[in-house]
Amino acid sequence: MRIIKYLFLLVGAVCVLSSCSKFSKVMKSKDYEYKLRMADQYFVKKKYRFAQQLYEDLFPVFKGSNKFEDIHYKFAYCAYYLKDYISAENLFKSFLEYFPNSAKAEEVDFMHAFCFFKQSPKPALDQTNTIKAMGQMQTFINTHPGSERNKEAQEIIDQCYSKMIAKDYSSAELYYNLGQYKAAAISFTTLLNSYPDAPNADEFKLWVVKSYYKYAAMSIPDRQNERYGQVIEEAQDFQDRFPESKLLKEAERYLTLSQTNLKTISQ
Repeated sequence: MRIIKYLFLLVGAVCVLSSCSKFSKVMKSKDYEYKLRMADQYFVKKKYRFAQQLYEDLFPVFKGSNKFEDIHYKFAYCAYYLKDYISAENLFKSFLEYFPNSAKAEEVDFMHAFCFFKQSPKPALDQTNTIKAMGQMQTFINTHPGSERNKEAQEIIDQCYSKMIAKDYSSAELYYNLGQYKAAAISFTTLLNSYPDAPNADEFKLWVVKSYYKYAAMSIPDRQNERYGQVIEEAQDFQDRFPESKLLKEAERYLTLSQTNLKTISQ
């Protein structure tokens, strides 16, 4: 088995060296039409690294010719398939600047926006590209109202929206877990105001109620009257805004507890 494994490795190494040797000869060629044919072959065979190098070399040669559009298009996709999304985004953008009336313009416009989405990180990290992706996808929908890609564009916007919520939710929850209840209450209030149409907006509001209740319970006696009053206001606001919520009973529990505590304090 070990001998067979080594044979496979040896054959693979020979193939790689042979492929690299052939590519080196193509790169050195001064026959630009031949290099373009080879670039297209590499592209079709998904050997994007080789294709990319050839297209880059041919970019200034064919610029302004009737072949430049196709070269630019494939060059951009090479960067995309190699997961170099920053370069791909710039190349898709420049394609639209060179060829705004191209039959591929709608597709490229979508891919330009999609590159921002591909750069969108996990919720815990900076979400600048997530915000850009949402903006670019919304611009795509507005620019191409009849596009078949609009459904996917909207789905991406929704995913980005959820990611933004997840990031802000995590930050607010961290304050709560650290016992910084006033900061948690303010953060969950900001979250609710920023995303009032979120599917779990009632959950955000319940966290506001819970956080202010914890904050009031930890306060010195002289401040508890005021702070339990705030819990009551928030719980009543929950009743008004989310009368059908499954979390309503939980919010009302904090309302009752706060009212009871206020009566005890005033005695």
